[in-house]
Amino acid sequence: MGTIKSLAGRRYDPQQREIDLPLRGAFFPAGFRLNLATNSREVLAAAEESWGTFERSSESQPLELRVVVQPGDLAPMPTYRMQGHLFSIVSDGNNYAIGDARGWFGSIWITEKTAADHPWFRWLYLEALAYLLLAQRYVAPIHTACVARDGEGLLLCGTSGAGKSSLAFACARTGWTYVADDSVWLLADSTDRIAIGKPHQVRLRDDCPRLFPELAGYATSARPNGKLTIEVPLADFPEIRTAARCRIGGMVFLNRGGRARFGRIDPEDAMDRLLSELPTYGPEVDAMYERTVRSLAGVDAWEIQYDSLEDGIAMVQELFRR
Repeated sequence: MGTIKSLAGRRYDPQQREIDLPLRGAFFPAGFRLNLATNSREVLAAAEESWGTFERSSESQPLELRVVVQPGDLAPMPTYRMQGHLFSIVSDGNNYAIGDARGWFGSIWITEKTAADHPWFRWLYLEALAYLLLAQRYVAPIHTACVARDGEGLLLCGTSGAGKSSLAFACARTGWTYVADDSVWLLADSTDRIAIGKPHQVRLRDDCPRLFPELAGYATSARPNGKLTIEVPLADFPEIRTAARCRIGGMVFLNRGGRARFGRIDPEDAMDRLLSELPTYGPEVDAMYERTVRSLAGVDAWEIQYDSLEDGIAMVQELFRR
């Protein structure tokens, strides 16, 4: 009678659960540890572009992210969905991702052409999934730019087109410390009003060399919303001071166009404006966002109308001295 040999360790793997991802890296988006496993050096290079200059500032549980790269065409614009604690990002059958907010884990499957297009991959998949997961536990993202002086931060708020990014960069050129151009994270349930930014790069519209001649020659790329932008590493401008975080001391809501003027606004109105732009992630996370954002109610809030960057800078300078 013959014997049956053990097949232990050689199980059938139709879902490719055990696919070999030999390349590893540790990164710190917003200061939180992310362990990355992949089979592509392009993925590691893209992650380095996104987070290589961040340092660890939290001892929280690491986020685990696995990125599998296989042959195929560039991913089209994906659809983002959430049910319960699961996220999905789906472009097509070869480019998709799943995030698990309870398991603190994410999986991305993309093509070689998608991985090679670093801005596209970073914006649509890598940063999107990592930041979505972080926003379930540790941070509340708000749609503002941020600059600081003497360690005290000023949020520059406003709708798309209000000039948040360009005014933040313009202030940084005049001696302010640059923290973020379009989005900051507030530490969840912190009473210290700490804002965390992305101070190592600035993204500006493709016509920015008209305002900032020193940016002529930087390559443009298309955002998923169709807008052309220039991504500038601030390491190219060592004279600009940067900070990864600051304590928020005030906020300004921007309105571009018309005669220069400013006035105070009610802090509760300011909180409602910030909260109205936040997505819903379910009752528990939404309540955390509410508590975190409303911790800013104790700071001064202003609204300014300006036409030129010079007017904007002058009014921000004046308000910060008050």
